[in-house]
Amino acid sequence: MAACMRFTRRVWQSFITNKGHDAQCFPNLQILRAVPGTVEASLKVEQYNINRVGVVHGGLILSLTDTLGSLAVASKGHYMTGVSTDIGTSFVRPGGRVGDVLHAKVVLTGMGKQLAYTRVDFTNPAGDLVAYGYHTKYVGRSSSHDENVKFSDDGETVIEGKDKDVV
Repeated sequence: MAACMRFTRRVWQSFITNKGHDAQCFPNLQILRAVPGTVEASLKVEQYNINRVGVVHGGLILSLTDTLGSLAVASKGHYMTGVSTDIGTSFVRPGGRVGDVLHAKVVLTGMGKQLAYTRVDFTNPAGDLVAYGYHTKYVGRSSSHDENVKFSDDGETVIEGKDKDVV
C-alpha cells in the first residue's frame, strides 16, 4: 500500500480513536484511495444517517464535508489537519436510503502556509451528483507537527519524516 494511503488511513483512525463526532456519525467510512491532494471514500448508509423523510440527513453530508476536507489535508502529509474557518454544502438530490453506498471524492484545491481549501463531490451508486461541499481550514499551526511527513509526488513513499507504518 502506498505511503499516502497508509498515512491518511492512520489519521482517519486517530479521529475514530478520539471517539468524537466522527466515531458517532460515520464509523464505517471507508477510505478507498488517497494520493497527495485527493481522497476517495465511501459510506454505507445506516439507519442513524437518515432523516425523517427516510433519506440521508443533510447534516451528515455537511459533517462528511468537514471530515473529508481534513483527510485531504492529511493526504499532503499533515497529521494535525487544522481547524475549520469556512464550510458549506449544496444539495442537488437525495443522498440515498439505508443500505445505499454514498461515494465521495475530495480534492485539495489550494494550500498555503496558513489556509487550505477543499472541494468534495458526493455521488450515489449510479454516479449521479447528490451534493458538493467546500471547506477552508486554518493549517498554520499544524504545518510543523512532529508527525507530519512529506510524500513523493505520486504518494508512494515518504521522502521526509517517519513512515510509522513501515518497519
